[in-house]
Amino acid sequence: MPTPEAKMEKGELIYEGKAKKLYITDDPDVLLQEFKDDATAFNAQKRGTILGKGAINNQISARLFQFLEKEGIKTHFVKLVSDREMLVRKVQIIPLEVTIRNVVAGGMAKMLGIEEGMLLKKPVFEWHYKSDALEDPLINDDHIFALNLATEQELETIRRLSFKVNAILIGFFKERGLDLVDFKLEFGRFQNEHILLADEISPDTMRLWEEGTKKKLDKDRFRRDLGSVEEAYQEVLRRVMDVRT
Repeated sequence: MPTPEAKMEKGELIYEGKAKKLYITDDPDVLLQEFKDDATAFNAQKRGTILGKGAINNQISARLFQFLEKEGIKTHFVKLVSDREMLVRKVQIIPLEVTIRNVVAGGMAKMLGIEEGMLLKKPVFEWHYKSDALEDPLINDDHIFALNLATEQELETIRRLSFKVNAILIGFFKERGLDLVDFKLEFGRFQNEHILLADEISPDTMRLWEEGTKKKLDKDRFRRDLGSVEEAYQEVLRRVMDVRT
């Protein structure tokens, strides 16, 4: 798949979400994605600001997308253009969120009454219907087909890619003294031909614990009022940008 080129001029704002804005560019297949400092939790029931988060998440996402591309994962990432902005391929987001869990935490601990921190024998894969109004409910393949959200082939592709991303990132973070507890992925259709990894990969969308101490270095520090939120994001950025691979 060729890499598209686009000018850097920021055009019309076409989408604004909880953490990012999307603008058109001179290339109809490429958008400019801008990261915000706004922070939300519990489906936007809790709101706040994490100073510098937009720039940090932009840089972390760019680094991880580039690393995954080298490992054979096709993503929407094109290139960084500023501290807070990157160019991305224009995809039609499939309204599904994939959660991969390696350690029990967050929603899984609450839903099943399992103590947080238990290492899972094998990764747990979850589909969530992407809907803030419904609080992103857990669904299965039959629900997806009933709602006509994706085809069977698309689900197989997304599942395969998600497990591959998990295996790659576990190793990436392990080398940097971090345990990848769980994370969320989103995928999109590009030119109705390709399924691309999209959205972002950052402390907003992952749980990362410091190896050994289990210190939380992700958005749980904001969700749970643990303090030192900006410092945690900065620490993840420092480790991610430690280019060993």
